[in-house]
Amino acid sequence: MPRPTDSSCVVTTSAGEIAGTLTVPVNANGIVIFAHGSGSSRHSTRNQQVARALQARGFATLLFDLLTPAEEVVDAVSGHLRFDIPLLGRRLVTVTDWVRDQLETSGLRIGYFGASTGAGAALMAAAERPAMVRAIVSRGGRPDLAGDALRGVLAPTLLIVGGLDTEVIRLNELAMAQMTCERRLEIVPRATHLFPEPGTLERVSILAEEWFERHL
Repeated sequence: MPRPTDSSCVVTTSAGEIAGTLTVPVNANGIVIFAHGSGSSRHSTRNQQVARALQARGFATLLFDLLTPAEEVVDAVSGHLRFDIPLLGRRLVTVTDWVRDQLETSGLRIGYFGASTGAGAALMAAAERPAMVRAIVSRGGRPDLAGDALRGVLAPTLLIVGGLDTEVIRLNELAMAQMTCERRLEIVPRATHLFPEPGTLERVSILAEEWFERHL
């Protein structure tokens, strides 16, 4: 299968425009929207690696910036917006609605891939759009940051954590106990928080592919 072409897109929010990169293979199986972690962007090399693996399996992907350019300037100094999970969750809801309204993606089932704090935003957005979001994967995520919204998540959720990331494992277990949807915790041996160890991010990609293929 030839590699699909990336296209730039812009989504309008109440605070301004946010930029994204949309990739839609021919006869796409579904679309996975990525929510990156704190201090990152749509250019995250880790998320891009997972996105390419999903594209190779026929999934469309959308990587986007959670903050507007003006907000990024402010956040570079204060660092507080990247941890505003309700704000990031609302942004993801806006992007989800945008995906639904675009001709080339309107008929695709939607999944979320959240990394670090982006996982908390993904779960919060999924609780806000339960009829639209069909599956969620979290990589080294902080699902606990979704708070009470965890109980409203209906989408099957896969939580992937590095085996050496002990505190995040504990937080994922606490979040799982509050969730009522189908959920699973997958521990990747010898991996730390960002999965830099050889082969560990590839394992994340395989687990994500299998989960989305099952549920999208």
